[in-house]
Amino acid sequence: MRTAIVILNWNGQKMLAQYLPTVIEYSRDEADIIVADNASTDGSMEWLKKEFPKVRQIILDENYGFADGYNRALKQVDAEYYVLLNSDVEVTHHWLTPLIEEMDAHKEIAACQPKLLSLHDRDAFEYAGAAGGYIDKYGYPFCRGRVFDTVEDDNGQYDNAQEILWATGACLVVRSEDYWKAGGLDGRFFAHNEEIDLCWRLHIMGRQIWCFPESEVYHLGGGTLPKSKPMKTFLNFRNNLTMLYKNLPDSDLKHVMRVRWFLDYLAAFETLILNRKLGDFKAIFRARYAFKNWRHEFDKDRQKIRKIAAESGSTDGRSMISILREYYLRGHKKYSDFPDTGV
Repeated sequence: MRTAIVILNWNGQKMLAQYLPTVIEYSRDEADIIVADNASTDGSMEWLKKEFPKVRQIILDENYGFADGYNRALKQVDAEYYVLLNSDVEVTHHWLTPLIEEMDAHKEIAACQPKLLSLHDRDAFEYAGAAGGYIDKYGYPFCRGRVFDTVEDDNGQYDNAQEILWATGACLVVRSEDYWKAGGLDGRFFAHNEEIDLCWRLHIMGRQIWCFPESEVYHLGGGTLPKSKPMKTFLNFRNNLTMLYKNLPDSDLKHVMRVRWFLDYLAAFETLILNRKLGDFKAIFRARYAFKNWRHEFDKDRQKIRKIAAESGSTDGRSMISILREYYLRGHKKYSDFPDTGV
């Protein structure tokens, strides 16, 4: 088949048991289904072989994280389209067809996503991607349907197909040719922000990213849970700064990095003083330190991306608003409240 659905697993036997059956039921006639395993120790693959012996397995020798785990698995997959699907996603009837049809019809599109709804509340968007993502001028991600921790109910307000800057890694359809031309996910990220970085690079190459809400899936996710983990905070801050360093145009790099220095430390003290989260406070400091120590490892990436940008003539794709200003000072809590975000 031309399409391969690849689910990356790490000790997720319970998730596979709950959500893989819907993937098989609603996708098996349209795609090969593959589970790639990041060296699980919970018996996931033994269970899979027993319960679903026809599902192909790719066994990795250690836990490479989300980013490099997918890179290593996808090198073993021959398909025109990759579908990167989280193990905690419940798909629906007819979910894959419109995505592939749109990709077939529009060769300029490199990647797309469905509408992502919440398994916690099926009438609401899901934090991790909603109806498609953007980043503001300082690198903060937001979505149609989710801005910071404000998640909207789905009332059809974002049911139009729309070009976006980044598609969620929870359910990402991408042309294999484009995936590898862009260099794949950045394995050094391990997890968090890797799909935004990939989509940003695709955009800089002159390729398009879209959301097609005719397709709907439901994501369990972790964005709506009340407490974040310090490691997640660390990865989000470190990887977001690294993504900016790789992809920002020369004209904005110093200014954005100076502003982020101030805003990141402001966020750190807010988590400590207002929210009493010592772990997150320390994680932000560690993230800033880690970024400082490894940023020059990405100098060659930056030079390559700047060359590609000059050749393609593409804009860098950020929205030139500050969502901090819109959200906290102007009280704009929803995507539809913002001025034109563009791509």
